[in-house]
Amino acid sequence: MKEKILEVLAFLKEKQVDYADLRVNEILQENIQTENLKVQSLSTTTSYGYGIRVFLDGSMGFAASQDFSQMEATALQALAIAKASRLVQKTPIKLAVKPIVVDHYETPIEIDPFTVAKQVKLELLFTAEKAMRQAAPAIFRTHGALGFRKEYKIFADTEGSYISQTLVESGGGIDAVAVAQGEMQTRSFPNSARGNYATAGYEFVRDLQLVENSARVAKEAMALLTAEECPSGYFDLVIDPSQLTLQIHESVGHPLELDRILGYEAGYAGTSFISTDMLGKFHYGSPLINIVGDATCPCGLGTFGYDDDGIAAQRIPLITKGVVENVLTSRDTAAVAQLLPNGTARADGWARIPIVRMTNISLLPGDFELDELIGGVQYGFYLDINQSWSIDDRRTNFQFATEIAYEIKDGKLTGKIFKNPLYTGITPEFWNSCDGVAKAKYWKLFGTPNCGKGEPGQVAHVGHGSAPARFRKVKVGVADVQ
Repeated sequence: MKEKILEVLAFLKEKQVDYADLRVNEILQENIQTENLKVQSLSTTTSYGYGIRVFLDGSMGFAASQDFSQMEATALQALAIAKASRLVQKTPIKLAVKPIVVDHYETPIEIDPFTVAKQVKLELLFTAEKAMRQAAPAIFRTHGALGFRKEYKIFADTEGSYISQTLVESGGGIDAVAVAQGEMQTRSFPNSARGNYATAGYEFVRDLQLVENSARVAKEAMALLTAEECPSGYFDLVIDPSQLTLQIHESVGHPLELDRILGYEAGYAGTSFISTDMLGKFHYGSPLINIVGDATCPCGLGTFGYDDDGIAAQRIPLITKGVVENVLTSRDTAAVAQLLPNGTARADGWARIPIVRMTNISLLPGDFELDELIGGVQYGFYLDINQSWSIDDRRTNFQFATEIAYEIKDGKLTGKIFKNPLYTGITPEFWNSCDGVAKAKYWKLFGTPNCGKGEPGQVAHVGHGSAPARFRKVKVGVADVQ
């Protein structure tokens, strides 16, 4: 394969292209879902192909195929598209300079998830479901999910880089749905949207403790049916990492993608309120807010060796002491903004071009014990696990709902719960209201395998870590409060 790839790149150099790269992806995926003690779905899929990107006179062409006997013809098709694109070129595309790399990277794992029998995986989910039903016999629906992915990829370009990688992902979760008298409530573990995922082997699933948490999940779903509605008003909130992961994703990660900032990405979930002249100046949050993009973070779902520009994974300070410092860049967007490419260009497989994608965007831990955060709240709520969300096209005005709110009164959790909590805000106002982040021992990393972006749509696998954090006077509830 290597000899053939190098032949195709040499063939394109003979055609006097400015730059070309070739990516080969072989992706194996397994997804298992159970519902009400029955197998809901069980699938194993493979995808194997290659994509060729050609740059000529500031225009780009891309072509992809699964026919490896036609690689030169596919290269010529990409070249023809680049030539045709010159006819409508407004501004020539430039690529920021990068190092030449020859390397191999593999996800460190203990147990290859594809060596574990499907029966073992099904038994785990059924055991968790049975535990939920034993704890809450009136539960309406129980559900479990496991997912595994192994990707072998090659990146090579006309500059001389040749990089191979083997990336392995594992994860899963459970949830329980309670229904009575027109009311429906859900509790999930360890997170909603099918659980938690990581670049890791089956050992990650083994350590999730799905069965150990099943009874609590089902009981809380039932208890929410008769719980009071969460009050409306302005309250102090302590937010769990299971919810902060999506808050960071939507109100920090996406706004700091340079293609959105430049207006290249608008059709799928909008642009950004950030501009590059804000770097080093704009107060995105309070001085306690330190957020990094870290593609080297162990087990992060956005962890890899090299991105699809062939640039090494790196840890980037995005917001430091509340001030926005960096944005996420690819080679082409970095050249436009006169910034450095920082290894965040990724494609959803062989048939898509790389675009700017989040890696692991995380809030760094602070200095507070969790009891101290809660102890500083006279009356408020501890919010856990996302239920739903919406955010405007420039990533400013948002609304998030969580599965449950635990009451905090006089600095202590009272044991009382509320249903249907939601909070709203303006992105910089919200992050500026943070006056406490818990210590590193409370920090948790969540992986999201379904971040959508681009036209045609692409799915990226990203990670977010945080410890619980406290936010002051946040608007809570559905009533119109002043």
